[in-house]
Amino acid sequence: MKQEVLLDTGPLVAFINANDRFQKWAVSHWAQIKPPLITCEAVISEACFLLKGLKGGQRAVLELVNRGIIQLPFRIDQHLDLIAWLLDKYCDIPISLADACMVRLSELYPDSFLLTLDSDFRIYRKNKRQVIPTIMPPDI
Repeated sequence: MKQEVLLDTGPLVAFINANDRFQKWAVSHWAQIKPPLITCEAVISEACFLLKGLKGGQRAVLELVNRGIIQLPFRIDQHLDLIAWLLDKYCDIPISLADACMVRLSELYPDSFLLTLDSDFRIYRKNKRQVIPTIMPPDI
């Protein structure tokens, strides 16, 4: 399988919101990635929620999906047992549904890197004990 980049909520929001403190970082990294970026509907939902106060923000998220720049191959109903296990395992962090889905996606795309602003991905493990390769700012 070819190397994929998985997209978490933070870089998606930062890419769209010019006022986000990580916007320059996000734009710079997106420019280096060949689409599509892979994510899940939970990330899209989180991003739309976080961008609800930014005029055109939610629409911009949906347009990235519509144009195929972001793809949503993940179906949560096909991974319920593993998602529930991750939610239980990392409940003390706490882990969000979107984060659990991204951990599962990192298992399904074993050569992928996760574009994220969430330092909890230094703690989460794919396949129970493997580090999830990430692309994130060094100061996070």
